[in-house]
Amino acid sequence: MKKILLAFDGSHYSEGALLFAKKLNERNPVLVTASFLPLVDCANILSYSGGSQHGNEFIPFVEDSKAENIKKNIYRFEEFCHENHLRFRVHKDYFNFAIPELKKESRYADLVIISSELFYEQAGTIKPNEYLEEVLHEVECPVMIVPEKFDFPRSNILSYDGSEDSVFAIKQFAWLFPEFAELPTTLVYGGKEESDFPDEQYIRELISAHYPQTTWIKLDANPKKHFATWVSEKKGAFLVSGSFGRGDLSRIFRKSFITEVIAEHHLPVFIAHR
Repeated sequence: MKKILLAFDGSHYSEGALLFAKKLNERNPVLVTASFLPLVDCANILSYSGGSQHGNEFIPFVEDSKAENIKKNIYRFEEFCHENHLRFRVHKDYFNFAIPELKKESRYADLVIISSELFYEQAGTIKPNEYLEEVLHEVECPVMIVPEKFDFPRSNILSYDGSEDSVFAIKQFAWLFPEFAELPTTLVYGGKEESDFPDEQYIRELISAHYPQTTWIKLDANPKKHFATWVSEKKGAFLVSGSFGRGDLSRIFRKSFITEVIAEHHLPVFIAHR
């Protein structure tokens, strides 16, 4: 059984994230823990960004004018779990909750599920917004970023650039979801080198051990220009990526197609970093 952490913010209630957890539970039982974060003062989000480096503990939150909405959402969550036979927990101390607390919670979870559309959407129109990016940097377990509406994946897309982070994400996905690793899988390399896949012998051995139905693609065209278009046509797939904005992941996989896929809500995106 896996422990899944759902992060809701303010009065936003992500049906997409909850439905995704339900779909996971239908395949293998999970324990769902819902944490309801405060409605933050968005004017202070940017000043908080990187707060863990400067010793700030919390983002200022808006006074509890919407506290009743949060309580209603907690009730909706509990009712949904009862109706769908989901084991669940609710963390209700949401008025003291910010990135440091979410980081701590993630240390004791197998996966965090976050809405790509609703998570602190008031922080700005750019997706992923600053607050979501900060969360992706700080959490201590893999994250699944899901659209509100999705076709539950029937295949996998593994983004590979030869880096430690991309290999780590590929392994984490297989370890967490061996049942999905059995699905048809495409490994995509988008590096600039004209040679074949980096460390080809090693990556092929690893993939053959976990992903029995794998197609290998090397993008010969300009990957920055064409990958986002290509992946947007792959309906019903998981996109597996290494860390977001950390380490040495290539810009192709860090700030080009991953950002665009999240922004346009094409696919569930699985992100893991060491």
